[in-house]
Amino acid sequence: KSRVSCDPPLSKHQHLRYNPLRDTWVLVSAHRMKRPWAGQVEKPPEEHIPRYDPRNPLCPGNTRANGEVNSDYDSTFIFENDFPALQPDAPDPGSDQHPLFQSKAARGICKVMCFHPWSDVTLPLMKKHEVLKVIDKWAGLVEELGTKYPWVQIFENKGAMMGCSNPHPHCQVWASNFLPNEPALSDRCQRAYYKKHGEPLLLQYARQEAEKKERVVVENSDWLAVVPYWATWPYQTLLLPRRHVLRITDLTTGEREGLADIMKRLLTKYDNLFEISFPYSMGWHGAPTGTHLKEDNSHWHLHAHYYPPLLRSATVKKFMVGYEMLAQEQRDLTPEQVSKLVLGFFLQIIKWTSNKMCYETHPPCFREIMREHYSFLLCCPFCLNLNKLCLLFGYVGNLSTTKLSLPTTQQIICDSNECFCFL
Repeated sequence: KSRVSCDPPLSKHQHLRYNPLRDTWVLVSAHRMKRPWAGQVEKPPEEHIPRYDPRNPLCPGNTRANGEVNSDYDSTFIFENDFPALQPDAPDPGSDQHPLFQSKAARGICKVMCFHPWSDVTLPLMKKHEVLKVIDKWAGLVEELGTKYPWVQIFENKGAMMGCSNPHPHCQVWASNFLPNEPALSDRCQRAYYKKHGEPLLLQYARQEAEKKERVVVENSDWLAVVPYWATWPYQTLLLPRRHVLRITDLTTGEREGLADIMKRLLTKYDNLFEISFPYSMGWHGAPTGTHLKEDNSHWHLHAHYYPPLLRSATVKKFMVGYEMLAQEQRDLTPEQVSKLVLGFFLQIIKWTSNKMCYETHPPCFREIMREHYSFLLCCPFCLNLNKLCLLFGYVGNLSTTKLSLPTTQQIICDSNECFCFL
């Protein structure tokens, strides 16, 4: 039995879907997946990222463009952006009397946060306790900057395809004296929904998605990640807490630990989809801060957006051009199809850095994983660090049936007490 109960008209024919967070519609053209493809195919550049590069300004102990020297950090590291888009002491631009030529002051501060001292380690490859430290630092920055600024935007651009100029794992945090366009629009939409229905929009949506199970990619007791019903980008996901939470600072210790778990699992699935370090832009949206801290923001619900650019493979990306720029957003793959694709990939494939097999020193672990669409038996020795190689032997089930299909032998990297393949 298929886990996707999408009605045939929605899964096979064009239709419009409403995005309640933006009060807009997206055109879903499911029938176009049958057309032949002759578009752009880019070969992704070979990634040879050294663990430490003396020329990389984000590495521990290195000198940045402004002459400041990074500390020899061994966890996260935060500093003010050397080339900030917002500065705290910018002058007032003045104003024009004509309504078509308006301007006003824009002030703020921009920070950079390195996730890890190693340049070749991304969030899905980090240990859960390391991801938890990132989350704690995010909350600390929102608490610190939110006392002064009404909006604190945490975002990560990952991969050259998303314009990331430095491969070292990092994110940015911009705090501004104004509410930017996207959160301002989201604020209005969530407020209107709350006024009409008496419940936060995204809290109700999270509950509905958890019940339907049609677009859920990963979930745990505190969080779920879904391909939103109104998704525009092919592999877009929305990360939601199950409890009503306004800001990342409001998360309990348990919810932060659950967030570390769900982020690691989601990003691992992304990497597995096309067997690459998956590019994306992501960011957090929560209730405004600054003077808004004294207001009733019950209509808000904390959430994170993930926007990957890829379309059909690791070499084909979606372009927002033509109709999308001049008319409205459009997609071909339905969100239900995408959630099924992402859910089905569970192998983390990585180049090894050691010739010594970890099963030579650690006993093997045998597990049988049963899921609704596949069943497989695997033998996976645990290893204690990211430099050891493990072998996975398994039968991968065809997601369209309950029958087992081709046998596989893949190389994977294990976490200490759980393997990525168990995700």
